[in-house]
Amino acid sequence: MKKIKIKVQDAIGQVLCHDITKIIPGEFKGAAFKKGHIIKKEDIKKLLDLGKENLWVLKIGRDEFHEDEAAQKFKRLAGWNVKTEGPSEGKVNFLAKRDGLLVVEKEIVKKINGVNDIVFATLHSFTPVKKGAKIAGIRIVPLATKKSNVWKVLQFVQNRKPLKIFPFKKKKVGLIVTGSEVAKGRIEDKFKPIIENKIKSYGSVLGYFKITDDNKNLIKKEILKANKHCDLIILTGGMSVDPDDETRFAIKHAGAKIISYSAPVLPGNMLLVAELNGKPVFGVPACALYSKTTSFDLFLLVAMADIKITRENVLERGYGGFCMNCKVCRWPSCSFGK
Repeated sequence: MKKIKIKVQDAIGQVLCHDITKIIPGEFKGAAFKKGHIIKKEDIKKLLDLGKENLWVLKIGRDEFHEDEAAQKFKRLAGWNVKTEGPSEGKVNFLAKRDGLLVVEKEIVKKINGVNDIVFATLHSFTPVKKGAKIAGIRIVPLATKKSNVWKVLQFVQNRKPLKIFPFKKKKVGLIVTGSEVAKGRIEDKFKPIIENKIKSYGSVLGYFKITDDNKNLIKKEILKANKHCDLIILTGGMSVDPDDETRFAIKHAGAKIISYSAPVLPGNMLLVAELNGKPVFGVPACALYSKTTSFDLFLLVAMADIKITRENVLERGYGGFCMNCKVCRWPSCSFGK
């Protein structure tokens, strides 16, 4: 790629390497033609009217791509439920085709950004997004780049796309509130409206609800009932190491596989994540009663997107898992859980 000076009449098909300004006194000042523009036949008269008889253009080698050619090929980075916009000035944007959970393959993003001339920026992985939201953008920095750089990027994404949107699924949720003080009517249950509001935000409904005593066998019985009717089971209370708290033992006694008891997230480090017959089971700690956002919220959106939660997923949340307890909670538009 090199700059050459050329007569306007001979510039058709060439790439402009600088902006050309247009001024209308008292009305307008701006770029009539932008850097990177490919000159067309109809542009010649306009350029002459702007006093441009000669231009500096780029001579692009056979082993190079113009920025828009490269950007066009980068559309292949879009995965499930992701669409593209552009190219414009060598950039392609990626947008969500539908509401859902954005999952970004961070290692692929890092590899792409290690390629000469390429910049690729995304939102955080595990960010809930709305249909039409911009989630990422990619471009080459100069006006042209070696074709080998573009092929290298496309090789990285040949078998694994870096951007995917997992749609949220409407689920029937079973809620079991445990605690002798609630079951015996000594205090009013405050968990149900909180949990119900959270699941409604994903289009899901409460399919089973029960308040039960702190008794391992009774809790187990309710878990098995909920399992017959629901896609996801949530238990609240009884998650501490207090000898009277039997919820976590009942979850295991019901046959659930415990994925993790505790999460490296504050608030909500005593969250229990399990699986029963392929269905997610959560044991929600008491902090969810007074903290607007906790570890439970971070993993609920994953379950609602039908993504399997693993022990590794839980451990990864330590990075970014410290909530700043802002006076006005902006989650998920913040760093918590990202």
